[in-house]
Amino acid sequence: MRNMRTTRARGFTLIEILIVVIILGILAAIVIPQFTSASNDARKSNVSSTLQTLRSQVELYKLQHNDNLPNLTDTNNWAYLVKKTDVNSSLTPAAGAVTFGPYMQDVPVNALTGTKVPVIKNGDGSAAVAGADYIYDYNGGNGTGRMWATTDTTAGTIFVP
Repeated sequence: MRNMRTTRARGFTLIEILIVVIILGILAAIVIPQFTSASNDARKSNVSSTLQTLRSQVELYKLQHNDNLPNLTDTNNWAYLVKKTDVNSSLTPAAGAVTFGPYMQDVPVNALTGTKVPVIKNGDGSAAVAGADYIYDYNGGNGTGRMWATTDTTAGTIFVP
């Protein structure tokens, strides 16, 4: 005859499960704020890199166009950097004319504002310009060609990398 032992089903007690849940909650409370900060830092890094690229491309444009800055504040806006131009900054060069550019593949998006078609406004970076994604020191062609980004388009707070 077989000896039948009664075995009790073993499992976790309610106290053990509650302790594990509390520990997981504490870990989540520590880790989640670090991820939100990391995404904001990544956006700032993206804008800083974009500004560095824009500044270098504006300088290259200036060298190739007889020390003239691209007029990024007029109605053509980004066209001077994303299309070919001749030495006189014409967006429709004559046939056979020597062309330069494009300096950028596409219009750069300001990651801090998230605007699809970023707006460039004239300024010297000393004051915020409402409604602008980028502030460009053009000053009728006599500016420095330097660029700044804004953190939001309503308040126009300037981001300085």
